[in-house]
Amino acid sequence: MIEIPPQKHWSNLNVLIIDGQALVHTTIQAALIDANIKNVQSAFNSYSALRLCESCTFDMVLVAFDVKSDKDGFNLLEEMKFKGYITNTTCVVFLSADTSKSLVNCVVEMEPTDFWVKPLDKSKVEHRIKQILLIEKKLYDLRFCFDKEEYATAIYYAERQLKDESLVLYHPHINRLIGRSLFNLREYKEAQVFYEKLAEAYSYAWVQVGLAATLLQQDKMDEATTLTNELLQREDTKFATYDLLAEYHIAKENFQMGYEIIQEATKLAPRSIERNRKSWNLARLNHDRLGQYMATKNMSKYAKNSIHDSPVLQLNVIRSSIDLAATLPEAESNKLLANTERSIERLKSDFTVANELKEQLTIIDIRLMSLRRNKKVAEALIEESAASDNHSSFEDDLDKVKAYHEAGMWEKSMQILDRMKDEVAQDSFTGKVLTAYLEQESEERENIRYNPKELGEMASSHYKNKRYKPSYNFLCQANKLSPNNKNIVITILKVLAIIAEESGLTEAESIHAEESIKFLVDVKLSEQQQALFDEYKVRIDKVLRDIEE
Repeated sequence: MIEIPPQKHWSNLNVLIIDGQALVHTTIQAALIDANIKNVQSAFNSYSALRLCESCTFDMVLVAFDVKSDKDGFNLLEEMKFKGYITNTTCVVFLSADTSKSLVNCVVEMEPTDFWVKPLDKSKVEHRIKQILLIEKKLYDLRFCFDKEEYATAIYYAERQLKDESLVLYHPHINRLIGRSLFNLREYKEAQVFYEKLAEAYSYAWVQVGLAATLLQQDKMDEATTLTNELLQREDTKFATYDLLAEYHIAKENFQMGYEIIQEATKLAPRSIERNRKSWNLARLNHDRLGQYMATKNMSKYAKNSIHDSPVLQLNVIRSSIDLAATLPEAESNKLLANTERSIERLKSDFTVANELKEQLTIIDIRLMSLRRNKKVAEALIEESAASDNHSSFEDDLDKVKAYHEAGMWEKSMQILDRMKDEVAQDSFTGKVLTAYLEQESEERENIRYNPKELGEMASSHYKNKRYKPSYNFLCQANKLSPNNKNIVITILKVLAIIAEESGLTEAESIHAEESIKFLVDVKLSEQQQALFDEYKVRIDKVLRDIEE
């Protein structure tokens, strides 16, 4: 059995208070002293807090959301966890006057020991501190084993503690760890029985969410669907249920459904870098260029002054803006590219950043030249650049694939893409999504040589010269790359209406017309788009009715 180190006495605990308000420090310090806790240090900003953590290990950390002058409390807490200053056995209390749903959801996701709403009352603070420390002491052995992933041992300690009448107030905490341990041991059937029994005694959200998780893992979809539909209507379970369903659908490779669920969860807790990253990857897989762009913008925005902050995040915003611009009408595309070019100049103005990202910025310049129809300039930049084809980061490699493909160097593009497919691990949420995305990219880039904007221009040229079949074929390629682009789908119906009137539709064309009509019925259209859609639909329907008669 795992050896468990002894606990510290309360009087020997090291406590750190991080808040920009002196009154908060005074209130908490007075309550701690009355609780016989005297080793207390204060920090009024994130910088000071991190410096103190370098020289002292704290057993309890109280951190405010509105820390003055630098990082907010959320980013600070995340960084302290990342650097190991806060572990699973550290008692963490989050302080905030803001109780908005989005902030509370984000804080809950960080799993603090407690969440206090400011302004604070000394007598209540003292009571809460004593209560928290008593719980920590009683559950120390169990929590230590759980944190060390010794789940079987954790269950052993938990079942013993459930027989202790003095711990009756803590039975919900103990049962929660038993449920999580069973789940982590993949004992899903036993976990289901456990949660069903708990549901008879407790109304806690985590019991219902845990039960839903075990049902999904056993593919008991009727029961799971009924339960998750109920949980999505409850404010206390909605957030966790969205995450649970997203993980399930991704595991089943139902990426569209997973993406829709991730988007809903992101609206509830927009600060999560990891969830935005999942949304970004799923947006790419589902050809949602705007969703991809917004996810990278959110990552860059919410990572500001956090441990995740990096010029690479801004680089990814630029990359996704180029992807989006390739699908937009000329005026919108030019406006977005103008903003993108200003962002590039800001990155290049920082000598250190420009030097570190020299190769990546060159690839971006090549992509911009291709999109601006300066293919010869793009080719010249490729020849002049020292861009290496050796392994680099996933995003760097992917951008090279796009740059070579857009410049007409298709074989070189496919070589890098094939190598990338062999290097992506497939045993995680991200790995599964990226593997599917690379397979999709490989198929599309092998068969489609141009971006949606170029395909649209070629289709338009054929249309003007009354070559409707070639126009339709190019539009089909553009539609495959941008299946959610309403303008492309409306144009496809326009061309199919003419083909139907002139020579009739093939079976495949008729099916495509029906699919296009169904898509446009289910989406919101502008007044002009609706008028065009109605016109083309009537014309196609008339031809099909005449044929039937």
